This record gives sequence, C-alpha cells and structure tokens, in this order.
Amino acid sequence: QVQLVESGGGLVQPGGSLRLSCAASGLTFGSYVMSWYRQAPGKERDLVAAIRNTGGNTNYADSVKGRFTISRDNTKNTVYLQMNSLKPEDTAVYYCNAKHTILSHLNFWGQGTQVTVSS
Repeated sequence: QVQLVESGGGLVQPGGSLRLSCAASGLTFGSYVMSWYRQAPGKERDLVAAIRNTGGNTNYADSVKGRFTISRDNTKNTVYLQMNSLKPEDTAVYYCNAKHTILSHLNFWGQGTQVTVSS
C-alpha cells in the first residue's frame, strides 16, 4: 500500500532551520505532485509548498516565500522541505501529500511531523 513517511521535525529556535523529508513507497512517485501542508492547533490545514512531478514548477504560500524551499529526488522517491529563518508562527504539524497528476482520486497523506519554533 501507499506510505508517506515524514521525518526531520523538532524544536528549533526562532531564526533557525530545519529540513523535512518525506519518503514515499507503494506508488509511481514520478506521476505525483508532491506537497507540504501544515496545521496549527485550532486552525485548518493549509498548503505550504508544492512541486510538480517533474520538479520544474513549484509554488509557495505567501507566508513562506523566500524562506522555504521544496525539492524532490525522483530517484529516491523523496520530497524535501528546507525551512530557513523559522518564526514562531511556523509552529505546526507538517504533512506530506501526494496527488496523482491525472487521477485526482489518488490522493495520499503522511502521518505528520511536529515543528515547534520557540525560544
């Protein structure tokens, strides 16, 4: 079955950096748009960044532009989120998402990884 396993979350001070990874299995990775979402307590799950299956096109939430970078390695079935200049408002559970480029019902989520930005 499809599995998305996130790693790399943790506690970091404001201004610090973290790199999240999401390892995918059970799917044809190169056929999926990969995204990172986040959900803070009491708030909705929001899109943070997305990258097309070929890796050529990316998009970001306005709140993270210039600070976060999404990338993917199709040879390793892995998507990354490099997060720099972290702020307390970035604190949330970060979720990896895989959505097929054509068959939109093929939409999968990871279990989430906690990111806490605090001094």
